[in-house]
Amino acid sequence: MLEKIDLSLKLSKAEFQARMRRLHPRLNLSQRMTARAGIPVMIVYEGWEASGKGTSLNQVTEWLDPRHFRVYPIFSPTPEESLHPFLWRFWLKIPSYGEWAFFDRSWYHRVLAERVEGKAPRQAWQGAFQEINAFERQLSDDGYALIKLWLHISKKEQKKRFAKLEGQRYASWVITAEDRREHTLYAQYLAALEEMFVQTSTYPAPWTIVEAMDRRYSQAKIVGTVVAALESALKDRAPQIFAEYLETAALIDREKEPPMDASLEVTA
Repeated sequence: MLEKIDLSLKLSKAEFQARMRRLHPRLNLSQRMTARAGIPVMIVYEGWEASGKGTSLNQVTEWLDPRHFRVYPIFSPTPEESLHPFLWRFWLKIPSYGEWAFFDRSWYHRVLAERVEGKAPRQAWQGAFQEINAFERQLSDDGYALIKLWLHISKKEQKKRFAKLEGQRYASWVITAEDRREHTLYAQYLAALEEMFVQTSTYPAPWTIVEAMDRRYSQAKIVGTVVAALESALKDRAPQIFAEYLETAALIDREKEPPMDASLEVTA
């Protein structure tokens, strides 16, 4: 699957700005409308280290009302969390109706890092696929919108970004020994990813693979994916509010259109 992804995709600055002039207002509008409709939203950011997850997440949330979303950076489970079923700590973080939650890493840690690095026995990570699907199905059945993103870059590009960060005085700390170990295990992670997508890309919670070699293309695809998913959720679960969304979005689009070039104006 991943070998077929076109990592050469990119956007010029002008193309990026044109897309975002339309998408950013819709992103903000979708937050307000999902709040009115009582639709809870969960957005999962997964991807290679140095693929731009944190940067993208920051750029998305700067367009949102901070009163109505939470960001959860996910690390290895604490000793206390390890005493519970592995999904327990995520149940504690699901948003209320009408609220949003962003996950920087997620419950997929069990079937990726824990699997590849031997921190979970085979029976545990294999069983986790069924547990994850049941978890996401239950949330979807209760009206949650689940958006799962994988930011994809090549091994060569990851090495290049590591070297760039390590060469910056105030950014070198970002790259850890764990990140370097992940890089050496790129092929093993790739195989685990293929199985993860096959097992957990379901109708209520499909995966979106984001070609993340070009930062502008990556960000435009992420915001476009979120907006499209929430438009679909509004259409299915709150048709009247969706009609208001479309009406408002059309007005915003007209306001965002660049002024007509005087040389192109038609005179009587």
